[in-house]
Amino acid sequence: MARKYIDCRLFPSDTKCSVAISADTEDEVVDAAVQHAVSVHKHEDSPQLRKQIRSCVKEGNPAA
Repeated sequence: MARKYIDCRLFPSDTKCSVAISADTEDEVVDAAVQHAVSVHKHEDSPQLRKQIRSCVKEGNPAA
């Protein structure tokens, strides 16, 4: 089973965020990424945010 990840470096932001989140399941990645987006980037947790994050989850490991 390939790990799932999302990498903040792939999204332009003023903060130049370098956080990458990985887990065994897509749901874990989405939950952690939503927490990060809300607490660090001041997004509002919403179905739209979760859908957008879920669409960006990739298989494998973030590039170094």
